[in-house]
Amino acid sequence: MTKRHGYALLSAIIAVIVGLSAAIYVGVAAGDGGGDGKNSLAGGRAPHNSAAPASTGIWVGSWSASPAGAEPGTETFGMAGRSVRNVVHTSVGGTSARITLSNLYGQTALTITHASIAVAVASDTAAASADTMRRLTFGGSTAVVIPAGQQILSDAVRIVIPQNSDVLVTTYSPSQSGPVTYHPHARQISYVAEGDLTEDVTGTGYTEQTPFWRYLTALDVLSNESDGTVVAFGDSLTDGITSTQNANHRWTDVLSERLRTAVQSGQDLPRYSVVNEGISGNQVLASGLGRPADNQSGLARFSRDALSRTNVKVVVIDLGVNDILRNPRLADPDKILDGLRTLVRQAHARGIKVIGATLMPFQGHRGYAPAREAVREEINAEIRSGRIYDAVVDFDKALRDPYNPRRLRSDYDSGDHLHPTDKGFARMAQTFDLDELRGSAPAEL
Repeated sequence: MTKRHGYALLSAIIAVIVGLSAAIYVGVAAGDGGGDGKNSLAGGRAPHNSAAPASTGIWVGSWSASPAGAEPGTETFGMAGRSVRNVVHTSVGGTSARITLSNLYGQTALTITHASIAVAVASDTAAASADTMRRLTFGGSTAVVIPAGQQILSDAVRIVIPQNSDVLVTTYSPSQSGPVTYHPHARQISYVAEGDLTEDVTGTGYTEQTPFWRYLTALDVLSNESDGTVVAFGDSLTDGITSTQNANHRWTDVLSERLRTAVQSGQDLPRYSVVNEGISGNQVLASGLGRPADNQSGLARFSRDALSRTNVKVVVIDLGVNDILRNPRLADPDKILDGLRTLVRQAHARGIKVIGATLMPFQGHRGYAPAREAVREEINAEIRSGRIYDAVVDFDKALRDPYNPRRLRSDYDSGDHLHPTDKGFARMAQTFDLDELRGSAPAEL
């Protein structure tokens, strides 16, 4: 080979390498959603989707809500021909996201033909940040059919989800689907629009407000901020039924903020998200009516709503008050305690730590009776003994009136003598020893 031919061959090889590098660069840029495509609905960038996460991290729960029942008035039409825009508040942020939709209380298959996720431009609004609007897919398809009694996990989509922010998750169903699976006491206003406005970022078409979360039961994120999830499992006290609407003042919200602030300040504490699986009226032992029963008992829903959440490290259980108050006969404390022990055994079988809360006082509530108070005190004594949970958070001691321990302190009492004020919810969160949230092998009980 002559020197001239050698130079020619070398130049050709270099040209091929440069060409391949350019192609790879263009492919990566396209995968990151760059481009000037327009969204005809939004007037902004075209929403895009990628099932492949854009960065490394750990999947954790950033928000959740338990399916509580079938929404009254939706028995025939469901939400046919309407866009449902759920507003949810994140515990931690991430670089990719995925959602869970539930048709647990549906009687027929639920068809979703269009779904999206975006970051809200501000609190208390249906408007989305145009650059964050993403179309969701399910097994690679924009449409999905969820059988009655089932749930579905979406594909992962690349989107930057900030911590402590509002996220809009929108679904559109074109056909009648029967009863809507919902969470009635969201303490957060969401929105509904006529027609398919799933990817609309203006929010102007979302003229109907609703206090419910519909279909949506979880938002997971691929996070570098968190190493696991804490699940709060309880009743209305965890659901935050008397907390200020749209303010995120449930005790779970305050606990999440405490933990996030402490970690960011450099304290050696678990980097965990906190999600809420409370249902108002929930009991350890008894479920409501219907098939499946509305407001399923703690025993019936624990595996789905707590243990099956993403990357769970710790479960906090605050259940038992409704078993005492709603039982037409005097509740049996031993049965309630046996139910709580069953929950703990199930968590331990998955290697999950369990923190249990003492039951707060309710003297002055319409259901109060001295005999019921005796049951509460007996259950609390057993919880404090250390024979039920791996660790105890003493909500009772923290919120009771020091001069009358059978009732809530007045500034913690919302007025019904059972549910706390925002100040009371904050006190519940402050009661936690954050170091006890650290996951560990189950204790021998």
